[in-house]
Amino acid sequence: MAKDLLRNLQAPALATMLAKAGAPATRSFDPFARYLPHEAWLEQRLHGKGQSGDNAPTPTVDRMQRLGLSVTEGTWFLLNPVHIHIARDHLVLTDRRRLPLEESESRALFEAALPAFAESGKTIVYGTADTWFVRADDWQTLETTTPDAACGHNIDIWMPKGEGERAWRKLQNEVQMEWHEHPANGLREERREPPVNSLWLWGGAKAGQSAPAAAYFDDTSDLAALLAQAQQPVVIALDALSEPALAEEWGGWLERMQLLDERWFAPLLTSLQRGEIAQLTLISGHNAALREFKLTPRALLKFWAKPSFSRLMP
Repeated sequence: MAKDLLRNLQAPALATMLAKAGAPATRSFDPFARYLPHEAWLEQRLHGKGQSGDNAPTPTVDRMQRLGLSVTEGTWFLLNPVHIHIARDHLVLTDRRRLPLEESESRALFEAALPAFAESGKTIVYGTADTWFVRADDWQTLETTTPDAACGHNIDIWMPKGEGERAWRKLQNEVQMEWHEHPANGLREERREPPVNSLWLWGGAKAGQSAPAAAYFDDTSDLAALLAQAQQPVVIALDALSEPALAEEWGGWLERMQLLDERWFAPLLTSLQRGEIAQLTLISGHNAALREFKLTPRALLKFWAKPSFSRLMP
């Protein structure tokens, strides 16, 4: 569907920048890896290290610190409350962005899970409604998968592997049973919302992990503010396309691309034209590759390069 999508895509600023950028560099990845290409890129860019074998990135400690949670010792994992649905002959992880979870619901489910974790000798810490943390020093070699890499697939091959996997499955099963008839899930069913019926464990990291090498901002940030305070290269990760792409809702994907163009690509193009940005690198990706486009103000002088999305094609 790529050609049809690009034919209907309304993102003139992005089309201009793609056409005027230098020859793109493409890097291929294993489509069955435990992480998506852009997640591996962020790990390398922000922490100065590549992936350790076939294992999920390790942003856990960074996220805890951003939430003001003290991390001085131990190995910590991310813990996401999730919905796992039954397909014809296997279990599938639902995109957690499609699991609206109120603070009160999350807190109630967290409290219900506490005894099982305490019994197993594990400490869990509440972060936000959709992100908790667990300390598990004896699981430090456990290989885990990011939720986006596992989303939409048979979860069996994406479950944690290695020392501690049986202990985790036992603990996960105990929490699932505790939540099965929990009042919070009863209320969700009344609202015809999917129940929170499991936990996804990933991203083990040791306390004291080195701080990020560069600033990291998500798509809620303001570009003008970023440019004003930037003393070093700024990383902006725009995640708005992941949800419709994982759900294969291409109408929504087109709408979000248009919004990204209005909010981000058009202002970035203007800043390049004014010389406010010395160099801009655009990195796009899917489940098996990354493509990198580099731009400078001088590159915009290529008057013969007509706006086009053709460089996004495989």
